[in-house]
Amino acid sequence: MLRWIIFIGILLVADFYAFQSFKTVVKSKIGLWVYWLVSLAIIANVIYQIETSDRSSGMPQSLMLSFGLVILSFVPKLFMLLFMFGEDISRIIRLSINFFKGEGVSIPSRRGFIGKLALGVAAIPFASILYGMTRGKYNYQIVKHTLFFEDLPEAFDGFKLTQISDVHSGSFDNAEKIAHGIDLINEQESDVILFTGDIVNNVASEMDDWIPYFKKLEAKQGKYSVLGNHDYGEYVSFNSVQEKEQNFQAIKDIHPKIGFDLLLNDSVYLERENEKIALIGVENWGTRFKKAGDLQKATAKINKEDFKILMSHDPSHWESEVKNHDDKFHLTLSGHTHGMQFGIEIPGFKWSPVQYVYKKWAGMYEEFGRYINVNRGFGFLAFPGRVGIWPEISVITLKKKKQTA
Repeated sequence: MLRWIIFIGILLVADFYAFQSFKTVVKSKIGLWVYWLVSLAIIANVIYQIETSDRSSGMPQSLMLSFGLVILSFVPKLFMLLFMFGEDISRIIRLSINFFKGEGVSIPSRRGFIGKLALGVAAIPFASILYGMTRGKYNYQIVKHTLFFEDLPEAFDGFKLTQISDVHSGSFDNAEKIAHGIDLINEQESDVILFTGDIVNNVASEMDDWIPYFKKLEAKQGKYSVLGNHDYGEYVSFNSVQEKEQNFQAIKDIHPKIGFDLLLNDSVYLERENEKIALIGVENWGTRFKKAGDLQKATAKINKEDFKILMSHDPSHWESEVKNHDDKFHLTLSGHTHGMQFGIEIPGFKWSPVQYVYKKWAGMYEEFGRYINVNRGFGFLAFPGRVGIWPEISVITLKKKKQTA
């Protein structure tokens, strides 16, 4: 009960200040009543969805939508709160000055232009969030990288891979957009397609409708995948241990159904013209989530001197174990963060709240001559949208760096 009191209290404080701004523009009593009816309906809906949703199957789309509506309503009101609360501080200061000057204690009235300015500023996050919920979540971006390595085998000069991550098929609600995303991946005509985990939100059945779409993915030298933290069914309640194990097996069985070779702490060699590079896939390993990954086991069949590409869902694995490993892992492919599905990215600058949790959270990073690419994710979870951090298809070309004399 206390959590609901706190939650509703925070929302109502924001609503109270936003209302002060709203009524500087809307004078109709009907309009003012509509404001409160809509605000209270959004709050009531999310509480209802949380209390009545079947948590045994994870987070249904109706619950995600209710969260989205709260964010759509609440975030713009925070901007209005800042303006209107600032106006209240100004009014208190003016009241104090008047009191000490002996001019009485009447409370200065609000200035109308402040309320209108607050509404104007709040329209920016409102429009951004609305776009993110309706179109941004399927605004696929092709992000290309070219990496140079001195020890890349000659035959792999120009080798191209496509990485996708965090499909979260249980969140999909638009088949046409998913088909478009699949087409974009195939248009890259890559040598391999590598998927770095979280094919579902929680249960295998979420992928049933989407298997025919992902079966269409094509790559010249194969498709490979690993598991993410959501693929273990850890965030839902099962009736028995056996039911949980059956779900986990069903999730693993999805991968061959869509033509992917699932690497469970294992490795394979990719070969070209009698030369080879090692592709390693570990199970999920994270500092905050499940640690099922076993790098030693995954590399047991390859040589220390091999050129290595590692697939590991959580980028904290790279920070904790991979980048300083005695064996050189030339390129690590991760996902997991989604870039929090919210942030700002412009040339030369990127920011998201998730960067305060993960050092490597979106894009390509390099340390000690070792690279990690953190894919922003193909799908979305919890918040049914993306604002500023768009869904990503990574295309990475490996090039042989010529040694200088």
